[in-house]
Amino acid sequence: MSTFPSSEVTCMLPVKDMERARRFYDTLLGLQPVGGKPDGKFVYRCGGTEIALFPKPEGTKAQHTALSFRVVNIADAIALLKSRGVAFADYDYPDLKTVGHVCVLGSEKAAWFEDTEGNVLCLHEDLA
Repeated sequence: MSTFPSSEVTCMLPVKDMERARRFYDTLLGLQPVGGKPDGKFVYRCGGTEIALFPKPEGTKAQHTALSFRVVNIADAIALLKSRGVAFADYDYPDLKTVGHVCVLGSEKAAWFEDTEGNVLCLHEDLA
C-alpha cells in the first residue's frame, strides 16, 4: 500500500506577525482553527486541507497566488469578505482585467486579495 500521495495537503504560509495574521484568518476569513504546534506554527482546517501559518521574520517575497479558495458563487464570497474588511485587488493589463474585482480566466472566475503578511490569496469559481 502506497503512502504517497497523501489524502490531505498542508499549505505552508509564512507570516511576519503571527498575532496579526491569526486575526485575519480567524476573523476576516472565518477559518476553523486547529491550534498551535510546538514549532510555532498555527494551523487551520479548510475542507480537507490544512493551512499552516509559520513565523518568518522577513515574511514572503512571492508574487504569485499562494492559496486559492474554490467557492460556489464568487460574487457572494467577495461581498461577504468585503463586509469583513478584506480588500480585493483590481487589475487592468492586456491579458488580465478585473471587473468588480473578478477576472474570467478560461473556465473559471478569479479574484485576488492579500493577507496581512503579503501572501497573495485568491477566490475562484469554476464556470463549467
